[in-house]
Formats: sequence, C-alpha cells, structure tokens
Amino acid sequence: MDKAQQDALKKAAGIEAAKIVKNGMMVGLGTGSTVRFLVDELGRRVKEEGLSFTGVTTSRRTQEQAEGYGIKILDINEVDHIDVTIDGSDEVDKNFNGIKGGGAALLWEKIVAINSDRIVWIVDASKVVDTIGKFPLPVEVIPFGSAQVIRKFEKRGYKPVLRLDADGKEVRTDENNFVVDLHMERIEHPQELAKDLIETVGVVEHGLFLNMVDTVIVGDPNGPRTLTNPNK
Repeated sequence: MDKAQQDALKKAAGIEAAKIVKNGMMVGLGTGSTVRFLVDELGRRVKEEGLSFTGVTTSRRTQEQAEGYGIKILDINEVDHIDVTIDGSDEVDKNFNGIKGGGAALLWEKIVAINSDRIVWIVDASKVVDTIGKFPLPVEVIPFGSAQVIRKFEKRGYKPVLRLDADGKEVRTDENNFVVDLHMERIEHPQELAKDLIETVGVVEHGLFLNMVDTVIVGDPNGPRTLTNPNK
C-alpha cells in the first residue's frame, strides 16, 4: 500500500468518525496523521453545518489545528467529563489491545482516554494485526537516569532504542520527557509487559492500551468498517 492509498483510507476513517460528534458534546481529540483528517472534517462541519462542540486535545499540535477551525479547546483539568475520545492507533489486535505513541503523545493520550465515557480509534487497514509488537512500543521516560532505564530494558531483552529526531537530538514529549521504543516484534503477554514497564522507576507511561477501546473504525478499500469490542 503506497502513501496515497493509505492517506485515502485514513481520511475515510476520519470522516466516518466525525459523524459521531454531535452538538454540545465534550470530545477528546487525539494525535497523529489519521486524526488530522478527523479534525479537518470536524472543522468543515463547524463551518458548513454549524456544528458546536468543545474539545480536549492530547497534544499541542492537535490543539493548534482545532483552534485554527474555531473549535473551542479546554484543558482537561477544566472539564468534568468527556463524552467520547477519537484517536488513532499504531496497531490494534483481535483482542482490542493496541499500541499508541508513534507521535510521542502517549501520556496525554492515555490521560484523556481513561477519563472518557467512550473511546473510538480510527485506523487504516494496515494497523489491524493478529498480534501487536511489530510496531515499536513507545515508553515515556524522564531524562534523569534514562540511560539506566535503557540498560534495564536491554537486560530484559526488550531491544530499546532512544528516539531521536532528524538532527540526532532526543525527541521530547509535550511533558519534556524522552521516548524509548522497544523493538519486540511480537508481544505475546501484553498485560505482564505493561505491569513490568509501569513498575520500572523512571518510566512515566507506556504505549500499551489494553482492552480500553470501545470501537475501532477501519479505513478499508471497500469503505470504512466498524469493529466493536465485545468486552466493553
């Protein structure tokens, strides 16, 4: 699948998900390439249909895009509920376990997600897998002692790589932390791994989103399809 095809599927999923948003809703807006299409469509609806809702974003870049369309954005500390959060996912398996954080926003994404009544992911078909792990698992760590955390991950066989930008500098999250990507290929026991990671001192959060999502909208060549988590 080339980039143009993939973008078309992402756009289709984003447009389909935008239909969920109704007047008066409090909506969590995620981060990433698929979410950009979602926000574009929501911006169109605001302008052409008079849609009125309030957003809570999982990154500063999504906030800037949404506000550019005149969408009102509040800080998560200012809201008492979130009706639905719509976000992307780097991978999602048949058990509705996912990996997120390819855009380095995993901490904010998880905070918004766990405070939402409903979670919807929008993905293109390439993101749906049998077993998660082919996509490197992001882990947010504080800079102080980060080399020690990486050494621990190496000893555990997690194949950690500190994420760098195009200039060779450490990628920084919106909370000014580092991201370490674990190149594990297959994650057979995600619950055990999640527990091990979060109990490692220096780790702020990991990109395993396990049985959290309610609905996954998949951009397919034959049109968007919706997967519903039976355990939610």
